[in-house]
Amino acid sequence: MTSTVPDTSLPSGILKLANGFCDAKAVLTAVELGLFTTLHNAPADVEKIRQDLQLHGRGLADWLDLLVELTLLEHKDGRYHNSTGADRYLVRGQESYIGGFIERSNRNLYPAWGRLSEALRTGESQSGSHFDVVVENPKILAQFINSMDAFTRVLGPQLIQAYDGWADYASVLDVGGCRGALTAQIVKAHPHLQGKVFDLPQMEPFFGELVAEQSLDGRMSFHGGSFFTDPLPSADIVVIGHVLHDWDREQRGYLVRKAYESVSPGGVLLVYDRLLDRASSRPANLVVSLDMLLVTDGGSEYWLDEMREHMTGAGFASVADQELGEDDTLVIARKAR
Repeated sequence: MTSTVPDTSLPSGILKLANGFCDAKAVLTAVELGLFTTLHNAPADVEKIRQDLQLHGRGLADWLDLLVELTLLEHKDGRYHNSTGADRYLVRGQESYIGGFIERSNRNLYPAWGRLSEALRTGESQSGSHFDVVVENPKILAQFINSMDAFTRVLGPQLIQAYDGWADYASVLDVGGCRGALTAQIVKAHPHLQGKVFDLPQMEPFFGELVAEQSLDGRMSFHGGSFFTDPLPSADIVVIGHVLHDWDREQRGYLVRKAYESVSPGGVLLVYDRLLDRASSRPANLVVSLDMLLVTDGGSEYWLDEMREHMTGAGFASVADQELGEDDTLVIARKAR
């Protein structure tokens, strides 16, 4: 995804760049208030929207018109309609809904970015809560899981298509796999595979719900633990996606070495993250790296050379890489037989 930067040789361009947060907050608020879900049922005029969302009314028309200019709404015959993209991806309850991550951004990332100066001065997380607190609160944990599911709905099909070796193996393990949304997609696309998910024990009830919802009993298993202290199950294919960027360089190396022990002889490790080498996505991936500064104790995005070093140092026989979707890079490490 190429970032369009205003002309910063002009004052107007600098001001537009500096006020980009205004557009973002307008969108975050629309998802928070359920605007797109409301309009999915029927287009509405300003007054009907005010009543449905229980709003005051002041500024409402301007906010709606801004969302029109941002191409998330359309305005016809005095009524507002969802755009095609908003109606597909921002309506709660739909399989294609990606608003879970946007809700998390509004709740967590947006306030944290307001403390970027403090993060740069101290190097400390600004999120206000560590993940061990999140997992002990079922409501907040459910919100986190919804945000991870939003990512998986986009990246899952891309990963399944990008990697062409699924048919060569019998089992797949997703390390840090949350409630198993990615694993479910993989085993449904390749029914011969036995799926495994490793994550914190608090994820297991949510895993059970997913397995029941998608009729995957007997095809997936959950393994609870901490990947820093507990052994990983063995599998032919081990996947670590959007996990290593939560940790610092030393911890990433440790987890790759641990994954090497988990991969069966002749198997593969698949790692995907928004690596900083991806020229077409460099601005976006640098933003995500700063997200990690703001919400983790030592995480960041990283370079392909670092991952190659971790993988070869762990003992993998070969390492290859390819683009994955718009922003990610997939790194494939093969273990000798």
